[in-house]
Amino acid sequence: MEFPFYLHLGEWQIHPHPVFEALAYLLGFRLYLSLRKRGGDPIDKRTRWFVIIAAICGSAFGSKVLFWLIDPALSIEQIKNPAFIMGGKTIVGALIGGTICVELTKRALGVTSRTGDLFALPLCLGIVVGRIGCFLAGLEDATYGVATSLPWGVDFGDGITRHPTQLYEIGVALLIGAWVVWRRTLAHARGDLFLGFLLLYLSWRLGVGFIKPGRFWFGLTSIQWACLLTLLCYARRIPRVFGRPPAA
Repeated sequence: MEFPFYLHLGEWQIHPHPVFEALAYLLGFRLYLSLRKRGGDPIDKRTRWFVIIAAICGSAFGSKVLFWLIDPALSIEQIKNPAFIMGGKTIVGALIGGTICVELTKRALGVTSRTGDLFALPLCLGIVVGRIGCFLAGLEDATYGVATSLPWGVDFGDGITRHPTQLYEIGVALLIGAWVVWRRTLAHARGDLFLGFLLLYLSWRLGVGFIKPGRFWFGLTSIQWACLLTLLCYARRIPRVFGRPPAA
């Protein structure tokens, strides 16, 4: 298998990353709409759109800022390169930025209901589909792991067998999605499904960062620091989110 693994449509060769990224957004949004139609949306239509717009804007901003912090020296060097500045993004930055922006918007609107549960499963689906594109993109996407001698290591084209961390993440996202589905069947406070997803995913990214290349700040990459600080902020809620549900 050669990387990037181009998709073929007649005589056209299509890079896999934008295709699967677009598909991730599309399928995730369709799942969100389906879940919303089944009920469970705690806010009115007007407020909902404010929250969605806040999530989109916060995600876009957060994904860029954390990407720039992955290698600040390189970001400063490439500051006049629009392709670099606008091209990169991170899921972790998007999740954290979107969460912060939504919470600030809800506070400004006086909304006290927790609104994230409907996004938990769509985000899991989006990660699964998007990481397929990351894997097929190979070295260009820079989401691979460090060198490994394990039998399932993948050579993305440079002669080095690496951890296929994109595939690992697909498996983790499926497991988190299974947890969300299971937890929905049990008694839980509103907002706990999204928070559980967020905490599980950030814990994964904190751990997998140790088998991914990167520039380290005091032993952790900027993405790992973002994960760790966010996990610490929500630490007091962990027992409630993952604890034994109250008896019916």
